[in-house]
Amino acid sequence: MEGNTEKYTVAVHGDDGARLSRLREKANQLPLKPGVYVMHDRGGRVIYVGKSKVLKNRVVQYFHEHAVHTPKTARMVSAVEDFEYILCDSEMEALTLENSLIKLHTPKYNIRLKDDKSYPYIRVTVNDPYPTISMVRKRTADGAKYFGPFSSAQAVSRILVTIRKSFGIASCKKIFPRDIGKTRPCIYAQIGQCCAPCTGRVSSQQYKDIFRDITAMLRGSFADVRRSLQEKMEAAAENLEFEAAAIYRDRMESLSKLWQKQKVVTSPDAEQDIIGVFREDTCACISVLYVRGGVLIDTEHFCFGADAIADDEAIPVFLSEFYTMREFIPREVLLGFDPGEEEISALAAFLSNAAGRRITVRVPERGDGRKLCEMACENAAQNAKQFRHETERDNKTLVKLASMLNLEVVPERIEAYDISNLGAEHITAGMIVCENGKFIKRDYRTFTIRETIGAPDDYASMREALRRRAEYILHPSGSGFGEAPPDLILLDGGRGHVSTVRELFAELSLDIPVLGMVKDEFHKTRALTDGVHEINIAREQSVFVYIYKIQEEVHRYTVSRMMGAKNKTVRTSSLENIDGIGPAKAKALLAHFKSLSAVKTATVEELCQVPGIQLALAEKIAAYFSE
Repeated sequence: MEGNTEKYTVAVHGDDGARLSRLREKANQLPLKPGVYVMHDRGGRVIYVGKSKVLKNRVVQYFHEHAVHTPKTARMVSAVEDFEYILCDSEMEALTLENSLIKLHTPKYNIRLKDDKSYPYIRVTVNDPYPTISMVRKRTADGAKYFGPFSSAQAVSRILVTIRKSFGIASCKKIFPRDIGKTRPCIYAQIGQCCAPCTGRVSSQQYKDIFRDITAMLRGSFADVRRSLQEKMEAAAENLEFEAAAIYRDRMESLSKLWQKQKVVTSPDAEQDIIGVFREDTCACISVLYVRGGVLIDTEHFCFGADAIADDEAIPVFLSEFYTMREFIPREVLLGFDPGEEEISALAAFLSNAAGRRITVRVPERGDGRKLCEMACENAAQNAKQFRHETERDNKTLVKLASMLNLEVVPERIEAYDISNLGAEHITAGMIVCENGKFIKRDYRTFTIRETIGAPDDYASMREALRRRAEYILHPSGSGFGEAPPDLILLDGGRGHVSTVRELFAELSLDIPVLGMVKDEFHKTRALTDGVHEINIAREQSVFVYIYKIQEEVHRYTVSRMMGAKNKTVRTSSLENIDGIGPAKAKALLAHFKSLSAVKTATVEELCQVPGIQLALAEKIAAYFSE
């Protein structure tokens, strides 16, 4: 589905005409072979990566004198200063390479999948004598099976509750067979929602058989699970094991009720992902509908702003990255848009290679498949509308903020800083990032303060953190802090913090607005300060709420990172790095001096006063910290 995506011819004048002529001449020299092209701006940054079966034909189109582009593509072309290319043997190889380069460079104009660190997975420990199932946030190579990532923790919770009730597996924290027979069965066993492996009546093999059906269901094979349960029920009845047969019957009924609650959208054997797209000048959205066993079990939506180019060539690349993150690729992927036969073929080959089996990618023209694609496109349109509304609201807030602070530009990228510590230890500076009104958690950073010794000094700590950040701004190569410096820096503090950082930036000739977020006696946001005057933001409710959220988020993040550092030290003291110091002596030192900082600054004579610390060891400790 398309929104308002008018195309127009860009007027070319003066130096811009010479630039396009130079790029067009270079493009005309490209080979008529498949490959990937990489667009660079005037600063050498990668701003767009694309692929084509015929490189020359595709790249020349960008720089043609009378080229007709969408507004997004026109903005990208106007920023291109140079390009490079890489030849490939096939379009599938080009698709794989394009995906890798987009991940590496995160170009401004490519649509990208958001960071998957927060995606939940379902983990099944299939190799344990008594398998377990749980939700985790990170996949590891531990021999367990992982399913997902899923769209939300709520979706995973619903699935786990259904599985535990339907299959009667344990939901407690007991470890089997270690805990068999140690306690009485719980209430879930008494009401028939747990098969009670704690009693020893369920063997390891029987429990594994249950989990074999669970993993089959998680792969989407609902029909296979039903068939398996039917066979087991009939076999148990044949052997006159009526209690076992009743359990399988109840399990089938429970799963049948689950299927009835779901939206049945197609044939019972259907295993499909349906991709719907909505595009317009201001935003784009890709919606994915997950159909397993003919049932719509989950949906997911990805929205992109005005700069991202979501054309028919870009979306297959997005999908290739999308599926490399998933444990399971369905047998069939239906597209609600037609990117062309070449793109479909390349995507199908890529997915088949990734899955290790044949995956069909097609654009249905009629029947249930067409209806599902229309549903996915309608979902994309509705989510794009909501995204556009939120973006417009956030933009208005940023414009108001810029007006109130007399900023030269609207602050699209805002960085906020806070300092957290426990006494003189674990002094931590946290940095969070807001882009266009939204928190960008992948850009959050932590600075461990190293130069502040003795009594804590918030001003010195803030200066150290911002000095290190300023070094990355002035020398961005390989910094990992994103492509552009912030438009505004907010400090969780008052006039002293602002004056300290502004003095630092003056020394470095760095011109970035810096303001402090002032709190009231209840530790809540009250105003902003430029180091001299306070700026009342309460009269603009949207701005006040926005700043309040930033202050709360930077405080939450910084405290959590500081506590993480503290807990790590508690688990393993750095004193244990010294030859001759074990957990007992490290504990004795900390008990005597009350803190690690005091141990670091103690003299040899003072160290010798600790029970178990002899002169030679005291000299080792002093030498270790002096180094």
